[in-house]
Amino acid sequence: MSPTRSPDGSPPPAQLANSPADEPAPGDGGAPPRPRAAEVGTPGSPGGTDPVGRVDDDARADAGRATRDLAAQFEDEKPGRVLSGPAGLLLTAAALAVGALALWQVFRPLAQGSKYYLIIFLAGVLPLVFLVYPADLRLRARLGARLRARRRPDDGDLPVGPGLPPPAPARPTAMDWVLVALAVAGCLYPVLPLSIGTGGGGYNAFLDRQGLLVPLDLAMGTLLLLLLLEACRRTTGWILPTVCLLFLGYGYYGGLLPQSWPVAHSGLDFSQLIDAFYNSDSGFYGTPLDVAASYIVLFTIYGAALELSGAGRFFVELSAAAFRRSRTAAGRTAVASGFLLGTVSGSGAATTVSIGAVTWPLLRRAGYPPERAGGMLAAAGVGAILSPPTLGAAAFIIAEYLGVSYLQVLGWATVPTVLYYLGILLAVEIDARRSGVRPVVIDVGSPWRLLARFGYHFASLVVIIVLLAAGVSATRAVVFATVLAVALSFLDRAHRLTPARLVTALVTGVRGVLAVTAVCAAAGIITATTTKTGLGPQAAALLIGGAEAVTSDPTLVLVLTALLAAVALTLLGLAVPVTASFVIGWVIVGPALLDLGVTAPAAAMFVFYFAVLSEVSPPTALAAVAAAAVTGGRLVPTMWQTLRYALPAYLTPIAFVITPAGLGLLGIGGVPRIAFAGVVTALSVAVLAVAAGGWLPGVGPVGAPERVLGAFAGVTLLWLEPVPVTVGVALAAVAVAGVFVRRGAAGRTGGPRAGSPANLREEKL
Repeated sequence: MSPTRSPDGSPPPAQLANSPADEPAPGDGGAPPRPRAAEVGTPGSPGGTDPVGRVDDDARADAGRATRDLAAQFEDEKPGRVLSGPAGLLLTAAALAVGALALWQVFRPLAQGSKYYLIIFLAGVLPLVFLVYPADLRLRARLGARLRARRRPDDGDLPVGPGLPPPAPARPTAMDWVLVALAVAGCLYPVLPLSIGTGGGGYNAFLDRQGLLVPLDLAMGTLLLLLLLEACRRTTGWILPTVCLLFLGYGYYGGLLPQSWPVAHSGLDFSQLIDAFYNSDSGFYGTPLDVAASYIVLFTIYGAALELSGAGRFFVELSAAAFRRSRTAAGRTAVASGFLLGTVSGSGAATTVSIGAVTWPLLRRAGYPPERAGGMLAAAGVGAILSPPTLGAAAFIIAEYLGVSYLQVLGWATVPTVLYYLGILLAVEIDARRSGVRPVVIDVGSPWRLLARFGYHFASLVVIIVLLAAGVSATRAVVFATVLAVALSFLDRAHRLTPARLVTALVTGVRGVLAVTAVCAAAGIITATTTKTGLGPQAAALLIGGAEAVTSDPTLVLVLTALLAAVALTLLGLAVPVTASFVIGWVIVGPALLDLGVTAPAAAMFVFYFAVLSEVSPPTALAAVAAAAVTGGRLVPTMWQTLRYALPAYLTPIAFVITPAGLGLLGIGGVPRIAFAGVVTALSVAVLAVAAGGWLPGVGPVGAPERVLGAFAGVTLLWLEPVPVTVGVALAAVAVAGVFVRRGAAGRTGGPRAGSPANLREEKL
């Protein structure tokens, strides 16, 4: 999900721009020129300065637009059209109507029930997809756009910065308008009050025909199926529609498989499939679409309002101010910015580009190579999907699937999020000492002054948590938080949410939910097919059977199943967006973990984390690709650096499914269990960071034997039982002792000591 999107369909960044250029830094490998200064001004203050130099308003607007355009290239969804004229007015009117309907449903739910609301919501959103997202079928044009988006800075075209030409406005084609009309007809047919032969007749008549669809019902259901597949293709590419077609083919042809095969079933005819998709609670109008229509649209509107009120800019500047006197100010600013922006944005790639546009000049000035800086930015950006209170769309689906409050899901995500950012911060500190990073002076005032003037931006975030804790529903909590954000925006003259800007926020929020709505509705094809064929239990039996073929020990079977599931989910996430990856993973992998005794919260969060990590997993790694486009670094090394920074996130989910004590990482089981799990896992993250970075802070470089021993210690500590923890601590102690011995030996023989220039040379990538 991308809560903070602009009217052109892409996420707005913190509105800070690049500085005037100086000569390139030596060894940057064609990276953009180095900035002359690193200064941060107060948001909204007259004559304020930006972190990387002073620019005029036009240049700032160009830089912001360029950043949004770049971010859109690397999100799960494709960038949309910039509409104007009658099409733009229609989009605005329809988006306002959808937003008003969503708000109305919170306080005065439609009497006909939630499914009726979903039908109306989809009828308002799906036609807009065909207006906003072009067909984009011309291969040459797509390749040209991709090459322009990924062009290296030394090719003469900065991917982020002033001067990037705006995207050419595109009008919807005649075919787009035809699809708009067909989408309206296909979506509204179930509630059509007129009888058409044996079809139609209104909502109740349509529900009465469940399992007995007439030819017109089948025709309209097939039409909606094809329209959703095309909407997914336009918004996310070919892979998700292909996956949906594979599930559709499995449902139709699965009866022809040899019945001795575990995945064989009795077979479904086409009318049964359409009935499951179109007239059941597990198809198009199932839980994923319910989440998009009830939660995500409201959070995207909230994110847009908060962004337009200046919160994004404030969060970045606060991060810079907090670490302005630190040796690792540049790296810490990037990580803290990612976390703070992540509280209002659920998109990893968009957050990566937003923080990269501001902090990459600082990182370059400090001496970070483009690849290492890109890895840091990508890892920090992906934290947006993991950071409360605005997690990705899949988190809302977890709440619905498990029948728990969204606050509980936030509680489950809190400790893993802290551990995730702990790992990144430790890697930043290690890199700074190992690579000889230079201190960067950031000319900025006190963070306390910033908090005193603009700290009200945190108020709406706090209100969400407080209201959830008080038992208020998530939908009402976010509406109240939005109202508060709008009211507080008038404290800053430059970012007041006037009626015109409120309309912009509402339209931006609805635009931000178009792609995820198409994905969620299409996910109904997968869930309905899985339910009708029984594929979930069959796939779970296959997964467990693969582990039992290796060992019969129940504990090892669980570990092997978790590892196989992690690999499967990671591979799945490379192909489809996070939301679809979670839905597929839950119906396929979830039953296997549940059958082995893993609790539902642990199984759901396990699937969630590995679905999210697809954004940093090679060879696709959308967040890493976006970071490489910002820094101009080589793509593959940037991906591997991202993987190194995000390493704890791959291991922590394993910890909370293989042992009961691991539930403490989800905040389950009382204070002693939570403290034990948190402290031991934090130690594991620290040891793994040292092993991956090859440097022990305060001591010096770590040799290969100690790094290998440290890696074994870190992995062993994740087995949260007394004996493995004791062994892990002992191995870590031996590794640390080895570093001290190596340091002493180097001093006696006159070799380079820790902190000497010989040891501060950046390794070649």
